[in-house]
Amino acid sequence: MLPEKFENRMKEILKGDYEAFKSSYSEKPVRAFRVNTRKISVEDFLKLCPFPVSQIPYSDNGFYFDCDSVGNTPYHHAGMIYVQEPAAMAVAECLDIKSDWTVLDLCAAPGGKTTQLACKVKDGVIVSNEIIPSRCKILTGNVERMGLNNVITACADSAKLSSLFGNEFDLVVVDAPCSGEGMFRKDETAVSEWSEENVTRCAERQKEILSNIRSVVKYGGYMIYSTCTFSVEENEKVVDSFLSENSDFELFPVTERVKAATADGICFDGCKCKNINECRRFYPHISSGEGQFMALLHRKSVGDNYSKPREEALVEIPKSEFKTVKEFLDGTLENYESGGMKKYKNNIVYFPFDFTVPRGIAFSCGVTVGEVRKHYIQPHHQLFTALGKNFKRQIELSEAQTEKYLRGETVECDCENGWAAVLYNGCTLGGVKAVNSAAKNHYPKGLRNLK
Repeated sequence: MLPEKFENRMKEILKGDYEAFKSSYSEKPVRAFRVNTRKISVEDFLKLCPFPVSQIPYSDNGFYFDCDSVGNTPYHHAGMIYVQEPAAMAVAECLDIKSDWTVLDLCAAPGGKTTQLACKVKDGVIVSNEIIPSRCKILTGNVERMGLNNVITACADSAKLSSLFGNEFDLVVVDAPCSGEGMFRKDETAVSEWSEENVTRCAERQKEILSNIRSVVKYGGYMIYSTCTFSVEENEKVVDSFLSENSDFELFPVTERVKAATADGICFDGCKCKNINECRRFYPHISSGEGQFMALLHRKSVGDNYSKPREEALVEIPKSEFKTVKEFLDGTLENYESGGMKKYKNNIVYFPFDFTVPRGIAFSCGVTVGEVRKHYIQPHHQLFTALGKNFKRQIELSEAQTEKYLRGETVECDCENGWAAVLYNGCTLGGVKAVNSAAKNHYPKGLRNLK
């Protein structure tokens, strides 16, 4: 049952559309996924897909579906797809994102928007930040599963990030913590925890986050502010307050296809922003999905862009380990950029990008290759998911072999001895150590399907 005060507030917002909105709560929540085009094309995935799907109108690689246990399928394990709420997909579709941009995803866990952005930003760098360490681990796991090589996962608050970075991001995505009204249909906890007092607290926190992070947006760059709530206090009023205090930002129109799937922003009493209607509201009675709010903000070109000097987290591989690392890489990969191999904490990482990774905040950066032990490398799962197609030894698994592999079992193989990437329909699942026609399983135990 919806809170009475929430219903009264929604009646004021929606007027004559309220009954249609309320009726949508008796319907089953909509499910969707995105094809990870960093691993497989949409066309090729649709040839493989065993369940019926329909296109999401504002996303080229997004599809509605209705079936269970997708997380146990090899399509999910291989990072071919990412299950994501369809309204949430609209955020990264608000503008034309360039392939070489530098992007900050500020409130990123569990990784839906980061992995969506990575399908667009293939040549640039994404800093994907989550302030809660346990959630940052989940975020990092999804980045690994999707086989991404250009993502830094970080754990810091907005004030810390603004102290480390200059105005060097082409795009900053702030999917801010909110009262969660848009998730009421699928999350009973959000309903039970809702209160007008919490709405007010969330709005103050959102204003603080935007105030802290505004400085890292390039002049001429963009910031997307989004929430999964309906309250005007957390949405249009936050945007209006921000624009009133920051004259170098302006509210910008979203793409036509996102506009077509959403309703206009609400002009409230005392609103100073003349085009507040350019904000977008995603309602479940208008488009298939839950609740979402989006505002695309453009920073005017009124100054110079710069990067702050910062202590680099990545260091050169020590001479004592260099030979071991080189022999492993030369014997495992067809080719690689040697200059992109660095050391981060205890691991060798592959990060061939011109971007200074700040010391002290990163969970991971680029591709975690593995750990140097006593004169050998213990490879990391991400080495296989991200660089598997560049392995000298590759094993394409049958359906039966794939089932065994995902349960953690050894599979037979016709492969020379050594580390090998295992693939399902051309996409990397993980790795094995081939020894005398047996592929010894190195799929992480926490990811395996139950027997």
